Amino acid sequence: MNKNNEIRTGCDRGLCRAAVGRQDRQLNTYDWLADVPGNDETTDLVEVQFKHTRKGYYHNVNRLPLKKGDIVAVEASPGHDIGVVTLTGRLVNLQVKKANLKSEDDIKRIYRLARQIDMDKFREAKAREHETMIESREIAKGLGLKMKIGDVEYQGDGQKAIFYYIADERVDFRQLIKDLAAAFHVRIEMKQIGARQEAGRIGGTGPCGRELCCATWMKNFVSVSTGAARFQDISLNPQKLAGMCAKLKCCLNYEVDDYMEHGKQLPSRDAVLQTLDADYFYFKADILAGLVTYSTDKRIAANLETITAERAKEIIEMNRRGEKPADLQPDDQPKKKDDGPVDLLAGDSITRFDKAKKKKKKNKSKAQDTADKPKAQDSADSPKAQTNDRKPQDAQPRQPKRKKPSNNAPREKQPAAQDNNNEKPKE
Repeated sequence: MNKNNEIRTGCDRGLCRAAVGRQDRQLNTYDWLADVPGNDETTDLVEVQFKHTRKGYYHNVNRLPLKKGDIVAVEASPGHDIGVVTLTGRLVNLQVKKANLKSEDDIKRIYRLARQIDMDKFREAKAREHETMIESREIAKGLGLKMKIGDVEYQGDGQKAIFYYIADERVDFRQLIKDLAAAFHVRIEMKQIGARQEAGRIGGTGPCGRELCCATWMKNFVSVSTGAARFQDISLNPQKLAGMCAKLKCCLNYEVDDYMEHGKQLPSRDAVLQTLDADYFYFKADILAGLVTYSTDKRIAANLETITAERAKEIIEMNRRGEKPADLQPDDQPKKKDDGPVDLLAGDSITRFDKAKKKKKKNKSKAQDTADKPKAQDSADSPKAQTNDRKPQDAQPRQPKRKKPSNNAPREKQPAAQDNNNEKPKE
């Protein structure tokens, strides 16, 4: 097939097998039966994906040798549409049940593999989508409708356009459809979507660092409540619980069943553990680990003690019988001594965050002269070494220098120089 006809096919994400190769970045299905012989012959149903998260299921009545990534022309009303084959074989039957397609009339046919003429019309229609969305928003705003047009999708042959909109209340868009049909000269279809579906169509990255679940594999959305956060001891902060769609995160429902099952094994939060030393109140719990932390004060953390859920139930049963243990910890595990508060910054300097003072740069000329001078090495032949070898008694003190007389001062007669040999005068 010509590479110009491909739509996001191939190993665009490093996955080269036919089972895991992604034709689009949303709602990919892993075909784990792709290598099974005869998998394609079990059914003639084929899953075809269109723009973003829109998928359809079609009968391969012509028995075309289709595989994942092929671009096909499928039946539409009216005309035909262009999509990418994303799944074939036995898994398509399971996907049809998941999509709740009970009527055979909802399943249309696949005409043929896409030709060059089909691809030219497809690209021409796709190039008009953004401009159409901007203009349709202006038309809806002019009519005073409280709705937001989030996306526009043209059919492969350009005869129909689907407008996806979001609205909190019921909207009467009969006049809007007339104005859109007169402006764009195509058949208009309006589809209302929610905030979660809009986030899935746009795509993005969640706070976990991975692609959004609604844009990769999740198609059916289940309602999420704040009770799921309470069961998991998550802070009820709306900014942390909300996802990209400004609704509660769908992943809050993933582990809530495990937390509810493990939470049944924990003691009641209202139970007070009585010991000989003091009474302990519930403070916090690690649900999956089965650990409970108690405090001697109801409101603040004071003298915290962490014990297992079994030990807490055992103490509660002892209190019912009128018995009080000496300590929360079991007998085989002595209580840890509290050494008091620990100063984490005891060994650090107070000036550790102060900026170090920059040293002043020396004069370049002096630095070069110093670098040019070689280091003097003391040798036995050098006069410096000889001077150092002399004894202190041989060293003679230096005589102070005489000052030269100034020109203005009167000159004194100097005595005659004595003979160096100190000869006596003749008698």
